[in-house]
Amino acid sequence: MAAQFEIKKTKNGQFYFNLKAANGETVLTSEQYASKAGCKNGIASVQKNAGSDDRYEHKTAKNGKHYFVLKAGNHQVIGNSEMYESASSSNKGVAGVKKAAGSAKVSDET
Repeated sequence: MAAQFEIKKTKNGQFYFNLKAANGETVLTSEQYASKAGCKNGIASVQKNAGSDDRYEHKTAKNGKHYFVLKAGNHQVIGNSEMYESASSSNKGVAGVKKAAGSAKVSDET
């Protein structure tokens, strides 16, 4: 399986995307968008910003797990990672996003 962005629709009519790595694991989930066009713009923003180390913010949740957010040039959050047990696993997640984002195809599952 190749890496892909999957566009999905929530029950309340909002749109979001998941970036899935070639192994099928979700490496990034977007915020919700009011329109599909906005969601597609979010995907374009991931593709533009994923390669820049300074766009990633590493965080630790209250439960001690690690995650990261990817931000656009305007500091808006584009997407959040899953929770990881360690900071090194979170760093591997960033590497996964960098690798997947550039070549990922878009699959509209709405």
